[in-house]
Amino acid sequence: MAFDVAIIGAGIVGAACAHALSNRGFSVAVIDRSLPASGTSSHCEGNLLVSDKGAGPELDLARHSIALWEQLAQSLGEELGPQFPSVEFEPKGGIVVTTTEAGAQPLIDFAGEQKASLIDARVLNLSEALEREPHLNPEITAAVYYPEDCQIQPTIATEALLAVARKNGAQVFTKTEVTALLRDTMGAVQGVHTNRGEIKAKNIVVAAGPWSGKVSEALGAPVPIKPRRGNVLVTSRMPHRVFHKVYDGDYFGATQSADAALQTAAVIESSQAGTVLIGSSREQVGFNEAMHANVLAEMAQKALRVFPFLSDAAIIRSYGGFRPYMPDHLPIIGDDPRIPGLFHASGHEGAGIGLSVATAEILAAHLYGGTASSPLGDIDEAPFDLRRPTLSEYFQEETV
Repeated sequence: MAFDVAIIGAGIVGAACAHALSNRGFSVAVIDRSLPASGTSSHCEGNLLVSDKGAGPELDLARHSIALWEQLAQSLGEELGPQFPSVEFEPKGGIVVTTTEAGAQPLIDFAGEQKASLIDARVLNLSEALEREPHLNPEITAAVYYPEDCQIQPTIATEALLAVARKNGAQVFTKTEVTALLRDTMGAVQGVHTNRGEIKAKNIVVAAGPWSGKVSEALGAPVPIKPRRGNVLVTSRMPHRVFHKVYDGDYFGATQSADAALQTAAVIESSQAGTVLIGSSREQVGFNEAMHANVLAEMAQKALRVFPFLSDAAIIRSYGGFRPYMPDHLPIIGDDPRIPGLFHASGHEGAGIGLSVATAEILAAHLYGGTASSPLGDIDEAPFDLRRPTLSEYFQEETV
């Protein structure tokens, strides 16, 4: 059997693409060297955020994706029934704070820029901030409330998207590693070679998250995606004392930085299980999985500046994961002009959970025809094209 599309990667982006394409009648294969959601998608917090993105294409894509998630979370529950776990879509909103005088005005200015991009960003005074988050440090210097920020359980969401794709006829090949591209005499895609034999497909989508750089190189069409490591601390269960996603203003700078060195910022939220999740860190260390106490200590210290009550909390575990870093901080979504039939859907760094479903709509539009859209209208695909000017130094005339 030759599939219409083979997707490399069974994380949430690959799962969203499989869901979108199988819903449109494509025969789909999903290939993963391990198990679904075993990589980045199970080593993150499940953020669906607008608050951490500056005005521009990534913010626009986030708006479209959240609008799609609001519909999709309900439809997944209806289609899979009560026996399937909830994806835990939670429109909890976010609050960004600063704890220094120097950081206050830049945060307020940033919120103003986002409002100009149609984001609901509400500057709060201290009493308003403490009304929403009573356990905040009363010495914060500024706060902005983002009611559009949401959260989802990323592992369950990935499995749910794949479950619907399977109902539509998709096949998932686990513990199957892609080793090379299978091409016809004209150079067009025919499928992939794997450690378990050939899988024939008319189109190939690379959606392997931080491993996309390695996979694309093996396929003969390398893209400049590198792993960027992040960590999360998890407390023991406690009474609910954090009601939104709350983080300090350093987080935006950490996500947008090109610096390979360690950067940390406080990102705090409660889970439905009753624990508190504390992030975050960013550093480029390759695929080194070693934990370092100094990184976790710096994260905890910054979290205490936002929520002093956490000094009494017990940390029961920590986990790390890799995010797919792109040098211009935008994902690549669409066709690869170097090889007919090859597509990419990767490079979202820490925003992949939130951006996954809008990414799938763009990819489906490339393959199915038409225009990608959400309840908010048409999605501008051009900023995520491999041919964009900000990537010209990596591809030069290759992608012209």
